[in-house]
This record gives sequence, C-alpha cells and structure tokens, in this order.
Amino acid sequence: MSQSGPGVIRVFEDFVGAEVPVALTTTTEKIGSFRVIGDGVADTDSGVVNLESDGLSGVAQLTTTNEDKHGIYIATPVMFDVGLMGTIVLEARIRLPALANREVFIGFSDVNSDDLSLEDDLVHGASTTITLTASDLVGFLLSSELTDTADWHTVYNGGTTSGATASGNIDVGDAAVAGEWQVFRLEIFANGTVRWYIDGESVGGSATVRRSGIANAVSTSVDLAMVVGVETKTSSVLTLDIDYIMIKANRDWTV
Repeated sequence: MSQSGPGVIRVFEDFVGAEVPVALTTTTEKIGSFRVIGDGVADTDSGVVNLESDGLSGVAQLTTTNEDKHGIYIATPVMFDVGLMGTIVLEARIRLPALANREVFIGFSDVNSDDLSLEDDLVHGASTTITLTASDLVGFLLSSELTDTADWHTVYNGGTTSGATASGNIDVGDAAVAGEWQVFRLEIFANGTVRWYIDGESVGGSATVRRSGIANAVSTSVDLAMVVGVETKTSSVLTLDIDYIMIKANRDWTV
C-alpha cells in the first residue's frame, strides 16, 4: 500500500521560553523538539537559560561546567538518513561571547550520547590537525586549540571522500568575532554532497568547494543526529548563545 502525508519534516526552535535551569542535576533534558545533552549537564553549573538582557527575538544561552572537556549541546535523536531523506538542511544563528578556551560544533553526527564529549567522541582540532573521532560527521568546527584559533572549519567524515585532517585544507577564512551573531547553513544532498554557508555566503577551503561543495563527503546510509553546542577547554564556565535552530528534511516513506 502506498503512503502519503506530510512529506517534509521541519523542526524550528526560537528559544522563547523553555529552559534547563543551571541548578538542575538530571542527566538529560529537552527544549522544544530537541534534547539537551553533554558531559557535565547533570552538574549544578551547567544548563540552558533564556536571556532576559541582550536576548531580543529569543536567545538561549548554553552554559558548560568548569571542567575540561565538559560541554553542552542541543541535539536530535539519530533520525536522519541522507540517501532517504536528503536534501537535509540545518540552519542556526549563534553568537560566541568570547573565543578562547573552547570548541564549538554545528552539524550532524552518528554520535549523540547523553554524556557526549566533543573531543573524546566526535571531533577535535589541535595545532594544525583535525581528529575525526566519530566515523560519521559533517558540520562546522571552531577550536581555540587550533593554530588558527578563530576561524571556522568545514569538517566531514564517513563518505567515500576521505575526511580532511589538515586544518589548512578546510579553514574557510571566516573568523568568528566575540559578541557578534553569525548564521550557519549546511546542505546535505541525497548523493552525499555537502555545501557549507556562513552569513549567506558559500564557504570552503577552495574555490571548487565553495562553488560545488564536496562530493561523497558523508555516507548516504548511516543515520545521523543533529548536534550544536560548545565544550570548555579550561577550568572556567563557558557559554554559547543560540537565536534559532531550523532543520528541514524529506520524510522516509520506506514501508
């Protein structure tokens, strides 16, 4: 029997009310349609709160603990299959109050455990090397431990095109500025090709990538989850502000 109905999945969160109070000590929580995960979320100094000052349009502030490699992330279940559901689009508007001592990831991965550590479980940048720990990932990475501490990098792994590990090959030359908003957009096509955009401009490590994206950057059959968040690399509490997150994908009608 054929199936029909709402054929497009659209998830949008504008962060206009729901919170995970910093003093809460549960292992996992949720905001709207999203999960809140990360190593340290259960600690009393980590959470997601709505800003009452400098928070026009609704802004959620993600707050880590004060322990190295502890982070906090907004995530979905593992629910996206590129081959069956592409084109998959992620768009998020974020702001970093400061740039030092942190790693930030905006994208998709097959890893979304409640105690997620960005460095240990997903991806990490140090010096001039990107370590692709997760077998399947795609997105934007900023790492204060890379030589280019402020630039965004277009990371990927899992497709037939080997994931780049030399940071210079995937440095997009677009530096984050403390206190300023940026809009990130990721387009993953059903054939595994990926394109990255920052503030409406196509970005990548070369003119070819900016024009056409990277073919076969991700697997077309491994299921993925969206993950957006920040991890501390110091003994200080760090934050990341999110104005909105939007995801669009085709529904899987497999019987």
